[in-house]
Amino acid sequence: MIEVKHLTKQYGGFTALHDVSFHVGKGEVVGFLGPNGAGKTTTMRILTGFMPASSGTARIAGYDVFYDSLEARRRIGYLPETVPLYNEMTVRGYLSHMARLRGVTRRKEAVSRALEATHLGDRADTIIGKLSKGYRQRVGLAQALVHDPDVLILDEPTIGLDPKQILEVRELIRELGRDHTVILSTHILPEVSQICGRVIIINEGSIVAEDSPENLVAMVGGGERLFVDLDAPREAALKTLREIPHVVHVEPGRQRGYEVTCAAGADCRAEIARRIVGSGWGLLEMRPMGLSLEDVFLKLTTE
Repeated sequence: MIEVKHLTKQYGGFTALHDVSFHVGKGEVVGFLGPNGAGKTTTMRILTGFMPASSGTARIAGYDVFYDSLEARRRIGYLPETVPLYNEMTVRGYLSHMARLRGVTRRKEAVSRALEATHLGDRADTIIGKLSKGYRQRVGLAQALVHDPDVLILDEPTIGLDPKQILEVRELIRELGRDHTVILSTHILPEVSQICGRVIIINEGSIVAEDSPENLVAMVGGGERLFVDLDAPREAALKTLREIPHVVHVEPGRQRGYEVTCAAGADCRAEIARRIVGSGWGLLEMRPMGLSLEDVFLKLTTE
């Protein structure tokens, strides 16, 4: 549904995007991640027809966003970071207005469908300015849905929400992903792990990784990391752990225990247990420590 090939965008002598290529298939929910200034917003603006690329192509549902801009935009529902709402209008009136702007013929049915999809039925006749931020975010999603687009492009959909509202909007995005192709830009990395089946990471205008969150963690993780908690003198325990074959790094924990990294393909657990017991110390805990998506993100986007 989204096909990007060799996309480049230059501002004078500055290259914001360099040879970016990726695709998002029908029914996929894909996270689009990157630090500030990496090129996320530029990519989204090109995909939504707000600005042209310097070179390369982008297609939405088969339509080129430059040469077939109107047809491409008819198939996009866009939720920008700052939702464009009219606070003096009711939710129903606003959605009807947005449906009219988008050329929807059966507006009443379209509005009812968008209200139902975003669970706004009991707020349909409420003035938007009186809604909480969480509900206003739902209205933003409803306006992106009202013309029943093939593709949803969501830019920071949970920014500024409280924890309860974040959970509600995440669940809503999961539901929308069953019937729509979704590309989601966010800085909240646990959100990506919970919602997205695939992740695209961009840094300094180029794609640096693209895979499922699980595969990215496995790819970047390298050796196995273990948390080991001992009843032992600190310095002696550090020295013993560092001397164990295939242990490549030992880091004291912030409060207690030790983070032990073994070489890729090596299983150090049995030898760690043997050394600790042989030293007469107590082994209180030993468990694997998987990398988080945040760890992967930092490894891929920092030197």
